[in-house]
Amino acid sequence: MASLRMIASAGASLLLAAGSVHAEVRTKLVDYIQGNTPLQAYVAWDDSQTGKRPAIFLIHRRDGMSDLTRANTEEFARQGYVVFAADIFGKTVRPKTVEEAEAQSKIYNNDRALMRARTQAGFDTMLKDPLVDASRVALIGYCFGGTAAFEFIDTGAPVIGTVAVHGSFRGFTPGAAKNIKGRVLILHGAEDTTAPLPEVWSVIDELRKAKIDWSMELYGGANHGFTTPNSPANKRADESYRVAARAFFGDVLK
Repeated sequence: MASLRMIASAGASLLLAAGSVHAEVRTKLVDYIQGNTPLQAYVAWDDSQTGKRPAIFLIHRRDGMSDLTRANTEEFARQGYVVFAADIFGKTVRPKTVEEAEAQSKIYNNDRALMRARTQAGFDTMLKDPLVDASRVALIGYCFGGTAAFEFIDTGAPVIGTVAVHGSFRGFTPGAAKNIKGRVLILHGAEDTTAPLPEVWSVIDELRKAKIDWSMELYGGANHGFTTPNSPANKRADESYRVAARAFFGDVLK
């Protein structure tokens, strides 16, 4: 089952606000290690709930563990999930410029085994959290995190849904999509020149061949990095992706 939805505009603010009034979000930093590299995750959850609950594993953009990464983590936590924002770059690595961010992402784009190992280390750490229901885990990756997300699910990772938000799609192993366990949602800007549509279509072709349950929303006028909107089209895309992701997680993690 697959679908493609083209979106030129959306109004999402009221939908995002609904149901989150009583959320009491708590956060913590979690230190862990991959190889010899110290890493530090950012974790958020709604403390008004008790017991185990579904989890969202979040992979950051090329700017790393930024304020936006933490804000996204808390936003999804308000929806009733434990949200674990994994650290791919390292505890002491916090890119401050575009050049630094590009240099960091290049390391892992050129070493997919290391990218997978860093992702796996975070995932394994998340599953140790006593609040996490390991049978209900989904994944969301932004930008660079979209690449890491697909590399991870191509290994057969036990996630029941994956969202890629203006992800970068290149360099994947042909045929590996057959290992994907859950549903896939791609949320992408139609004018993205960093991850242009031919690259997206190649990934979709892999999903189709593997008969994965996938869907896509393509945002008219939006370009790469629309989650930090700098135009009306990007602002609409930013609003729309939040609604789409919320609905997707509500469905697969129900």
